[in-house]
Amino acid sequence: MNITIGVLAHVDAGKTTFSESLLYYTNTITNKGRVDFQSSFLDNHEIEKNRGITIFTEQAVIKYNNNSYYLVDTPGHIDFSTEMERAIKIMDYAIIILSAVEGVQGHTETVFYLLKKHKIPIFFFINKIDRAGANINKVIQEIHDNLSQDVCFINNLNDKNLFEFSAMYNEQLLDLYSENNFSKEIWHNKISELIANNEIHICQSGSALKDIGVKEFFDTVTKLANSKYNSNTSFSCRVFKISHDNNNAKVTHLKIMSGKLAVRNEINYSKDKLKFNDKVTSIREYNGKKYLNKSQATAGQLVAVTGLNRSYPGLIIGNIKNNTNSDKIQPTLKSRVSYDLSVNSKQVIEIFNLLNEEDPSLNVQWSEQLQELSIQVMGPIQLEVLQRIIEKRFNLLITFEKPQILYKETISNLVIGYGHYEPYRHYAEIHLQIKAGKRNSGILFKSNCHIDKLNIGSQNLVKQHLLEKSHRALLAGSPLTDVEITLLTGKIHQEHTSGGDLKQATLRALRQGLEKADNVLLEPYYHFKIKVSNNDMGRVLADIQKRNGEFESPQVLNNTALIIGRAPVACFMDYPLQLRSFTNGKAMIRLVFGGYDVCHNSEQVIKAINYSKEADREYSSSSVFCGKGKSFNVVWYEAEQKMHCEV
Repeated sequence: MNITIGVLAHVDAGKTTFSESLLYYTNTITNKGRVDFQSSFLDNHEIEKNRGITIFTEQAVIKYNNNSYYLVDTPGHIDFSTEMERAIKIMDYAIIILSAVEGVQGHTETVFYLLKKHKIPIFFFINKIDRAGANINKVIQEIHDNLSQDVCFINNLNDKNLFEFSAMYNEQLLDLYSENNFSKEIWHNKISELIANNEIHICQSGSALKDIGVKEFFDTVTKLANSKYNSNTSFSCRVFKISHDNNNAKVTHLKIMSGKLAVRNEINYSKDKLKFNDKVTSIREYNGKKYLNKSQATAGQLVAVTGLNRSYPGLIIGNIKNNTNSDKIQPTLKSRVSYDLSVNSKQVIEIFNLLNEEDPSLNVQWSEQLQELSIQVMGPIQLEVLQRIIEKRFNLLITFEKPQILYKETISNLVIGYGHYEPYRHYAEIHLQIKAGKRNSGILFKSNCHIDKLNIGSQNLVKQHLLEKSHRALLAGSPLTDVEITLLTGKIHQEHTSGGDLKQATLRALRQGLEKADNVLLEPYYHFKIKVSNNDMGRVLADIQKRNGEFESPQVLNNTALIIGRAPVACFMDYPLQLRSFTNGKAMIRLVFGGYDVCHNSEQVIKAINYSKEADREYSSSSVFCGKGKSFNVVWYEAEQKMHCEV
C-alpha cells in the first residue's frame, strides 16, 4: 500500500524535528539530524540550513509494516505558502504539528482550512511537551475553539476516550458502545472511515526532540490510514514540483494517481493549448537529496521523471476524480529585478524563465518597452531566498527593489469597444461588449457573433488573444480583471487578413472600450482574525480603523477578544510584527488572501505609479484605416463612426 503523508505547521513548531525523529524511529535514517546543527535529512539545501527553516518541499520514503509511506515535508513560513499548497494536492493524509507552548498560531489556521478545502484527512501532534510553559490542555482547547470540535485527544488506540468520541459520529459504533462491544477490528475500521471522510481527527502529544510519543503517534497513523489506488487501469498523475538536477536536466516530480508508468513510456499532455508527446527517459524515487532509479512505478507512488520537457507544477495527465486544481493562495506583491548593466538581459530573462518554470506563481514578466523584469512574490523573505539561490546556482548577482502591491483594474459600467486594423494589404475589425463582472471573477468571454460575420476559427482567435495573458488597463497599467467580454461582430478579408491582424483589432477594440468606461482601481485585501486580551482590544480596533480596515463586533469570552474583519494588504501586511511587539507575542493573528476590491487610496496610487497610456507601445486605443492605398490612424473617440461593420 502506498500512502502520502504531509507534515505541516506554523514556522518553528518543530515540524522538521518531528520528521527527523519519525525517519529515525522507522529506520529510514541511521543518524537523527537537527535543524540547529544544520544536519537535518530533509532540509538539505544550504540556504535552508543557514536559515533554519524549510523552504522547499522534500520527500522521504518510509518502508514500514510492508507499506510505503511517502513523507512530504513542506515549508512552514507564509512566504512559501504557494509551494506548500502544491504539495497539499498530492497528500492522502496530513499531520499538523503544534507547539505545546505557542498552541494554535496564525499559519496553523491557514494550513488547517486549506487542508479542509482540499479534503485531506488530518491528524494532530502537539509537540514540545518537554518545554517550560507547555500546556497540553490549553492547546487542545485552542484546537476546539479555533479549528474544529471534531478532534479527539488520545494516548493510544485503546483509549476509551476514542471509543466514546467516535460513537457520537456513527450509529453502528454507538450500538456497539451501548452493548459494551469493543472489537478492535470493527472499531478501527469504522474510525478509519470517519477520519478518511474528515468527520473526526485524532490528536496525540509528545516531544520530537526528546523522542517522546512519536513512535506511538505514528503507529496510530499507520493503523488508521488507508489508500485504494488502482494500478490496473489507465495512467493518470499530478505534477507537484519541477526541479533541475546537477546536469541541468529537467526533473518532473509527480504522484501517480492510477495505472503504471515505465521507462520509455510515451506521455501525452498539453500546455497552453498545444499538445505534446514525450518519452519518459528515467524514473527516480527520491529519498531526501538521494534517489534510486526505477524501471517502473505504480499508483500511489511519488516519483520524479526526466523526459517531459514542457511539464509544469499543477499539470494533470489523464483523468483524476475530485480534481481541485485551483490555487487558494496567490501572491499580492510584485518586485522589479535589478542587475548590472554589463550582464546580458537575455541571460537574466532565461534564468528567471527557468525559475518561473519551477514556480509559476512568480509570474515572471519582461517589458520590452521599459526594458524591465518583474516577478510576483508572497513577501520579503522569499525575495531574500531567491537572491541567494540565483547567486549560488547561476553565479549571478541581482537585487530586488522593495516589493510593491500588485494592483488590478476593472470597470463599473457597460461599453462597446471598436477596433479596426487596416494597414495596406491587411484587414480585421472587431466589436466587443465589455461590462463589469462579479468581483474576483477574472475575465469571462462569450461570443454572440454569427458565423456568417466571422467564422468559428476567427472567433476562437479573438477569445485566445483576450485570455492568453493579462492586459494592461488605463489607470495604472495594472492587469484588467472582473469583466465580461462579449464578441458582438467582426470582419476579415479573404485575401488580406493575415498574421496578427485579428490580434491588433481585438486589442484595439478592448482598449477603445476602456477609454469610454468608468475605470476602477482594485487592490488586494486580507481577511483577518485576531485574538487579543481585553486590555489590548481597544488598541487593536483603533489600529484597524487607522489602517482602513473594517471589522465585525468583537466576540468577548473570559479575558479574550476575537476580532474578525478585512483590510487592504497595503495597510496590513506589516501589522503582525507590530501586534506581536505590543502584546509581547501573546496575540494571535491569521491573515488570508481575501481577493480584490476597490482601492482605498486610488488617486494617490495612480499618481505614484504615473502610468502613461499614450506611451504604452503595446496597446493602442486608436484604429488604423486605409484609403487610396495609404493607411492612417483614427483616434479612439472618432473611430466608431468609421467602422465597416454595422454598429
